[in-house]
Amino acid sequence: MEYKKTEFEGLYVLTPKVFADDRGYFYESYHKQKEEQASLEYKWIQDNESYSARGVLRGLHYQCAPHGQAKLVRVIQGKVQDIAVDIRKESTTYGKCFSIILDDVKKQQLLIPRGFAHGFLVLSKTAIFSYKCDNFYNKESEGGIHYSDAELNVSWEMNDGLIISEKDKLLPTFGNHRTY
Repeated sequence: MEYKKTEFEGLYVLTPKVFADDRGYFYESYHKQKEEQASLEYKWIQDNESYSARGVLRGLHYQCAPHGQAKLVRVIQGKVQDIAVDIRKESTTYGKCFSIILDDVKKQQLLIPRGFAHGFLVLSKTAIFSYKCDNFYNKESEGGIHYSDAELNVSWEMNDGLIISEKDKLLPTFGNHRTY
């Protein structure tokens, strides 16, 4: 597994070695020792999975401290645009967005530290999206930012045919979101 740093402190793109032949493929999706060798130490305590159709946009969500969550996200089936927004006020990348296409071909993963809002948009017919969390979900600590916030100016891969929950449609703008 290759751990590639991004310009965002603590945000990594993980690229596995995929061994494929006429029978299918095999790859290691997680390895604690390799994570520690990359000077990353997380205690993953919850796994989540979602199934979504093309055009489903989920996010941009986060958990406020002290219930913040780091996430290790990947696509099991399909293709998504994954977005992470730095909401750590002390960060040099505060308010900036990171975008990556995650799919079931390259099998890359995104390691998102605490202090980021996160969302994804399904680009394939369907997608199964999986993520590990280092803290339990806490309803009272949930926060979010509207997906089309003008200040963030996220360049979503699709603009038409989006399927968004009523809850996500009502999320506040970046300037009005709950402080992390």
